[in-house]
Amino acid sequence: MHKSWSENKTFWISFVLTILFVLWGIFGIESLRTAANTSFAFVTEQLGWTFMLGATVFVGVALFIMVSKIGDVKLGEPDEKPKYTVFEWFSMLFSAGMGIGLVFWSVSEPIWHYIWPATGAGANATAETSQAAINAMRLSFFHWGIHPWSIYIIVGGSLAYFSYHKGLPMLLSSTLEPLIGEENLDKGWGRVVNIIGVYATLFGLATSLGLGAMSIAAGLSHLNIVAGSSTTVQIVIIVVVTGAAVISTITGIDKGIKWLSKINVWIMSALMILVVILGPTLFIFRLFTNSMGQYLQHIVEMSFMSDAIMDNPWLPAWTFFYWAWWIAWAPFVGTFIARVSRGRTIRQFVLGALFVPVLVSLVWFAVFGGTGLHIALGEGGQGLIDAVNQSEAAGFYAALATLPLAKFLILLGTISVTIFFITSSDSATYVNGMLTSHGDPNPPVNLRVLWGVSEGAIAAILIFTGGLSALQTASVVSGWPFMIVMFFMIYALLKDLFAERRKKEKGIGKYAEDSA
Repeated sequence: MHKSWSENKTFWISFVLTILFVLWGIFGIESLRTAANTSFAFVTEQLGWTFMLGATVFVGVALFIMVSKIGDVKLGEPDEKPKYTVFEWFSMLFSAGMGIGLVFWSVSEPIWHYIWPATGAGANATAETSQAAINAMRLSFFHWGIHPWSIYIIVGGSLAYFSYHKGLPMLLSSTLEPLIGEENLDKGWGRVVNIIGVYATLFGLATSLGLGAMSIAAGLSHLNIVAGSSTTVQIVIIVVVTGAAVISTITGIDKGIKWLSKINVWIMSALMILVVILGPTLFIFRLFTNSMGQYLQHIVEMSFMSDAIMDNPWLPAWTFFYWAWWIAWAPFVGTFIARVSRGRTIRQFVLGALFVPVLVSLVWFAVFGGTGLHIALGEGGQGLIDAVNQSEAAGFYAALATLPLAKFLILLGTISVTIFFITSSDSATYVNGMLTSHGDPNPPVNLRVLWGVSEGAIAAILIFTGGLSALQTASVVSGWPFMIVMFFMIYALLKDLFAERRKKEKGIGKYAEDSA
């Protein structure tokens, strides 16, 4: 008889550890700060280079699967059709995969690279020069390009294959079935992998929810709805919007996440079009074209940056953090996009989850980051630079404030990041619900609500503990263990796909009839 989630040891271990972390944050905040800082320093200084190699390997594997014959495998039954249209599918995976970060960093990151240039990989430039601006957009493209989506593809593609093609439960441990056996998917090493997935999801999502709260607070401040964007305001926002996310998760994927994601894609599109028209149109087009060429020219060099000799703090602050953040997000985003990708081939999955979201992300950065750099390069640029120095969340709205229809644009941006907050939290509750309910693709509502509240609580604690630096620390520290799991995922996936390919070519087993 199938046990309920309340009898699941994976749930209880994960939940008790979550409660202990929340209590630590409430009653031992100084020791939590010390532990977080020590952990962050160790991972970035001693293990940062592993993130660079790992992310690059994930890109190579994703591209290999896309072009090889093993990409023909259907994620589901041979004649099964996708449940969601291409637009619905893209809207959901994009809202889960990027969302909040695009709004938060799209202006502030290029400005930071402009005033604090990277070293190495052809990026050497004097701060606040034209060359620094060119490098700034190239580095932004690098951080939001094919590397993060390749990370998601490894997890999502593996889980979709083993769940929909092999009939295993929606558990991260299912991706390791060739190594640990089906009987160990929810115990032993399988349970360890699922618990790591729960925690990577909790802390990776908490990072994004924290960024979302900062961004919403900055938008409301620009609209004069709240006075400033203090920690208290941000925590209130987390409480209110987490409540909305819990309501959304009760309605289910087809009513809540799907429709909110579609609405938000339309809002994003309208905002981008308006900024292109009202902003420095020609500059945006030229910068996008130039930056795309720079990105493609230097992608291999940038993928192996390590600053081994100069020991520059830029890499831990940016690329190491990003790769760790994407990896920490991978259990959540990968599991969610696997959940909504049934009926597509692995090749369609890779193509859809790699090139379309990447192109949209780069266009978004060119539009908003380009607008920011155009302002920074002009006579009034110091105002925007000062705003970014004061708060990364404010950069997006400070740039919009210089354009015609500023209040309307800021309102659209604030609405967009609020919806991203809801869809990200909602999606993550499904993932943690599945991981702690024996892989149930539609976990019980009360379990989803419990994880939704837990995610908001952790985000609030991290904001209170140390703001952005605490959020970055949580991502880096939780991402590294899961990266190790991902290497085993790759081995198990390729091993099984090639074994199945050989059987198909020889007409063995279920392929015998087709062969005949």
